[in-house]
Amino acid sequence: MDITPQQILLIIAGYFGVLILISRLTSRGGTSDDFYIAGRKSPWYVVAFGMIGASLSGVTFISIPGAVGAGGGNMAFSYLQMVFGYLVGYLIIATVLMPIYYKMNSVTIYQYLEKRFGKVSYKVGSSFFLISRIVGASFRLYLVALVLHGFVLQPLGLSFGLTVVITLALIYSYTFAGGLKTIIWTDTLQTAFMLIAVGATVYYIGSSLGLTLYKIPDAIADAGYGQIFFFENGWFDANNFYKQFISGALIALVMTGLDQDMMQKNLSCKSLKEAQWNIGMFSTILVIVNLLFLALGALLYIYAETNGIQIPERTDRLYAMLSFEHFPAGITICFILGLIAAAYSSADSALTSMTTAFSIDILETEKSNKTEKEKSKQRHFIHFGFSVILAMVILVFNSYLDESAINSLFKAAGYTYGPILGLYAFGILTERKVIDKWVWIICLLAPIISYILNLNSEGWFGGFTFGFLILLVNGLLTYIGLLLISQSSKSKLTSR
Repeated sequence: MDITPQQILLIIAGYFGVLILISRLTSRGGTSDDFYIAGRKSPWYVVAFGMIGASLSGVTFISIPGAVGAGGGNMAFSYLQMVFGYLVGYLIIATVLMPIYYKMNSVTIYQYLEKRFGKVSYKVGSSFFLISRIVGASFRLYLVALVLHGFVLQPLGLSFGLTVVITLALIYSYTFAGGLKTIIWTDTLQTAFMLIAVGATVYYIGSSLGLTLYKIPDAIADAGYGQIFFFENGWFDANNFYKQFISGALIALVMTGLDQDMMQKNLSCKSLKEAQWNIGMFSTILVIVNLLFLALGALLYIYAETNGIQIPERTDRLYAMLSFEHFPAGITICFILGLIAAAYSSADSALTSMTTAFSIDILETEKSNKTEKEKSKQRHFIHFGFSVILAMVILVFNSYLDESAINSLFKAAGYTYGPILGLYAFGILTERKVIDKWVWIICLLAPIISYILNLNSEGWFGGFTFGFLILLVNGLLTYIGLLLISQSSKSKLTSR
């Protein structure tokens, strides 16, 4: 029996009812400290598990499985090479960055930049994060809204605009009061739903193909999807091991260690030691979860080929297409809940982190003499404001940009992490002082030059493409620029 849009809507309503209940329970008597860093009382193992859902957005939920067979299967399990690189990045975060943040007793990680360089650097770092998060969160929510609208709300007569408003209203409803104190627990629930969805789909496909758990790896290898390591074609291959491994380390370093969204959860742990345990457990689980996603992707292709189902041109739509059109109702429900969980666990923490960064870094609310009630009122207004901004950006995506333009904009937003990487690398690896008022120029030029290099790399460098390595180039250009406007720490700079 096919599941109806009305039934799906009831399931979604029940799901958010649980999230709102958790919000009510966790936000009672909450203060600014609870909203920003959960009172620094979060159990590290709960944070670690919940971070899985936040790191794997709705885009990842549908894209990683689809990537396995993209281009005729040549990608296979190559993504694991990047995941192994993540482990190096997480090791640096746990041993280098976390001690700095905890020593400073930071609420936002960009407070380090003020202490190390000055006010302008501080504002620049936080502003780049906000730009990236606005575009990134809008992009991820846009893709999920398309799926929900197309399969659930449009058949009920709702417009896409109303779908977006409902989506953001739901996120706002369970995050505005409790903030991170609520997010820690809702992310845990949402990670569980996401893993249940993947596990149930793997089990169903395996059963329908007559595969036991132990036979699945052999079936994946026999179908040509099991290759993990790619060394054959050198640096010109997008799947090259060294390219993917180094990129993975850099991505983990900047998109977790230098990202307020992810590090805000780590800073809510009771101590540095527990935060380091959190990173260790999180990175271990993340490898296992990504392996599960890739196995799911291979099984989706095998299922489609076995049943004569045409693979969609956009392979990241394969999981959704099979779930809605070919799988039984139980698996469809699991997919919907898993997709919503993956998307919202990323979006709700993004909204909370943007509220935190804007309040603490840009407005410097905590340095004011306002009462707790006044701070709470201002924080709620900022939280609502960012909800509106996300809704507006999503509607702009839908009305004025085609798919390729949106993807390009999403990738361009990633260039904002290069200057942050350069700032932290220069601050940690050197003791030199910079002319603070010029830092914004360096941080603006570096991503522009990086974008031009990446755009023309094939023609200029004999077919070579940077891929995610452009992040390293971006950070290096920032580092060199800062070096040019710096002096030895023993010298006196005439202008800061």
